[in-house]
Amino acid sequence: MGKLTEIRWHGRGGQGAKTAALLFADAALGEGLYIQAFPEYGPERMGAPVQSFDRLSDEPITIHCGVTNPSVVVVLDPTLIGKVDVIQGLPDNGAIIINTSETPKDIKAKLGLSKGKVYTVDASAISRETIGKDIPNTPMLGALAKVTGLINFERMVEDNRKKLTAKFKNRPEIVEGNIKSIQRAYQEVKGEE
Repeated sequence: MGKLTEIRWHGRGGQGAKTAALLFADAALGEGLYIQAFPEYGPERMGAPVQSFDRLSDEPITIHCGVTNPSVVVVLDPTLIGKVDVIQGLPDNGAIIINTSETPKDIKAKLGLSKGKVYTVDASAISRETIGKDIPNTPMLGALAKVTGLINFERMVEDNRKKLTAKFKNRPEIVEGNIKSIQRAYQEVKGEE
């Protein structure tokens, strides 16, 4: 298999981890990559910890299991730190992107990381300002695109615009709010390597 990138999303039920994983994978498919995107949850309710996964490759993907050693971890809810082992299986050269107003340096210390890359973006604040609700999943798409460089950002934005327009035909303000949130997070994500 060619270059395989595995991404693990951590969130709480209702924050859109599954939707974000699917949107990112769809955008990667538009880039000609092979993809997998799937959630892992059972009978969890709104607010319970959930995980979703992406796999992207330039060749067909032949494995079908959960992601245990992700290249990238995306955390939608910073309250999961200390409750869920969000860095489990993350290699020394891996990256973690966290929705928080804290600095990457502070998060690196909080996670006890001496290696790896830590990125932060206040996706909750961005979504409240652009969408009107604390739904951090779409801003985190922008941060993920910037950090990884896996897909063309402008094409991803247009792909998401089409999907959101189809879903919210009569609510253009929701579409534009989500697009603005993606663009802002792309610009505002900060890193500590």
